[in-house]
This record gives sequence, structure tokens and C-alpha cells, in this order.
Amino acid sequence: DEVNIVRDLPPHLKSLDFKEIGSLITDADISKEATPVEYIKKILPLLLKNGVVHFLGYGNRLGFDPLPSELQRLRCKCNYHALKFVPKIQETGSLLIRRIRKYDGPRNKLDKELLGNFITDRLNGPLMDSEPLKYIALHMRFEIDMVAYSLCEFGGGQVENAELQAYREIHFPLLMQRLKTSKPVSAEELRRSGRCPLTPEEAALVLAGLGFTSETYVYLAGSQIYGGKSRMQPLTNLYPHIITKEGLLSPSELAPFKNFSSQLAALDFIACATADVFAITDSGSQLSSLVSGFRTYYGGGHAPTLRPSKKRLAEILAKNHTINWKDFEGRVTKMITGAQSVRLRGWGRSIYRQPRCLE
Repeated sequence: DEVNIVRDLPPHLKSLDFKEIGSLITDADISKEATPVEYIKKILPLLLKNGVVHFLGYGNRLGFDPLPSELQRLRCKCNYHALKFVPKIQETGSLLIRRIRKYDGPRNKLDKELLGNFITDRLNGPLMDSEPLKYIALHMRFEIDMVAYSLCEFGGGQVENAELQAYREIHFPLLMQRLKTSKPVSAEELRRSGRCPLTPEEAALVLAGLGFTSETYVYLAGSQIYGGKSRMQPLTNLYPHIITKEGLLSPSELAPFKNFSSQLAALDFIACATADVFAITDSGSQLSSLVSGFRTYYGGGHAPTLRPSKKRLAEILAKNHTINWKDFEGRVTKMITGAQSVRLRGWGRSIYRQPRCLE
């Protein structure tokens, strides 16, 4: 409570030209990796002089350890108490959750914190006669830019390799330049070291290894999957009850968000954060980190997040010709259980994924 958070600036500050008075802060003024000390030296004098500063593009600032506990608490106050989705996102998010669960009321604190007054507390209604449907949310990261940048191979042969190489040459010139001057790393070594994105097939194997049956409802979050329906087929064959926001909301309901990717991602965030189980395929994803942190903060220990280790999974799958299903289940369960255990946050790790607000 050391800092007051307000919705609007007072009139005498609203009228100021931030750029003119030197209070518009960009990456050129202070780097994204700047430490708290740098903010005290460079930003505090401006704040004291002008009464206001405007950070243009604030993603991930003061987002990594080492961070003093008082700043961690402030970030938690901002992230989990002050920042709320605008009403149109809350309203559509509530509609999405009700259609996923086939249930009208809130199930937990996550619902109420995310959806506010748009999630009803009424104890009767057309969708209140049965238990809410349970579901797992899967954030599937397998877009072409991620796949191409990884330099991994995914079983598509020469045609796929040529397509990804052409994409790299157009979209990642700096990567191509670096590859010309560095020692090449084989696709096999990249996979062994855990640097390859999980495919939909691998994600399906992890879920099956954990005991999720074909009757499980899976909410699929993410952008367009590289390889389309054929790449998704192993997942959809094993889990036919796959649901998406596009399948549950009508075109007219999605229309206000159509040209705003961040707002569409906000709907995915809501569906993932309120899921009974949340599974990720890329622990470095910003959405996955934010959802994981939100579930940790408000979940009360009852909102599990499944984080497969890509390195350990590669070791397990490398033995797919000799390992039986029972052993596979045991190893996958051990891998996930190990990721669930409480441990100290590593030096330089994101504070979003593992908030320490109460320490």
C-alpha cells in the first residue's frame, strides 16, 4: 500500500506534453534490462521535476531478478490487483468460459478476479442444472516463425527444410548472418539440448502419458499452427474434444477483436487462467508466463500448470523404440512432477512466472 494506483491522471498533469517536458521515456533513454538503481539515477529526477513520466513500451521492464522485495510487491499489486481487462474483454471472456463449461456461475477466485461483475453468482439458470465441465487449456506454440528460428527439423524432409530455410532468409537476416560466422549445431544436438519447440504430436503424448483420456476437453490457445490440419492430426485424433474461441464464439461476437491480436490473446489468457489444468509447450512464452503467475497468485495451490522439460522429453522420446507405454507414463509423470516442486527462483529468471509477492 506504499503506492496509490489511479485510473486517470489529475487534470494539471493530463494537459502536459510529455515529450516537450522530457518525460516521455523510450528504450533509447533506459534499456529494457535496466536495474532499479538505473531508474533511481535517471528516472527519479525527472519524476520529481515534472511530477509525471510516461514509459513508452513497458514490456518486461523490472521483470527479472535481482529485484528488491518492495518492488516485487509493487509489481504484484499492479499485475494482480490494479490491472484489469476492459469491460468488453471481460464480457466476451465470461461468455467464452460459460460456453466452455456449459455452466453459468463462477467456480473459483480466478473467475471472479478476471471477469469481475460479468460472471454471475446466481444459483439457478439454464446452465446451472449440472456440474460445470472440466477442461485443460493447452497453449500450443508452433507458429512458423518460432519453428524456423529454432533451426530444428520436424520430420517434413527436404521440402519442409527448404521452406523453413526460405522463411529464415526473408524474416531473420541477422540470424542468417550469424550462422555464416558460427560453428553449426546439428538438428539432433538442438533437440537433445531441449531447444526445439514441442510439436502437437509431442504435446498429445505428454497429455496421454499423464493419464488424460480421449474424453478430455482441451481448450487450444495459440496462433496458427505450422503445418495446419495435417500437423495437428495426431493431437486431434487422440483428443477429439478440442475447443477454441473461434469455435465457441460467433463471427459477430469476435468481430470487435478481429484486428487486435493482443485482445484475441486476452481471451485466450482468460480461458487458460481459469482452466482446471493449464499445459504449456514453451516456458519462455510471454502468455504462458503471465498465465502461470496469475494461477500461482490466485490459485491457492489448486491451479496446476504442466511444464514439460523439452530436454528431458527429448531423452524419453529418443527411446521410443525400446520403451513400453507403462515406462513412458512413469517417466513423463516424473518429469512433470519435478517441474511442479517448489524451488528458489533462479537468478535472472522472470518474476511473472513465479511471483514472490508475500516474501
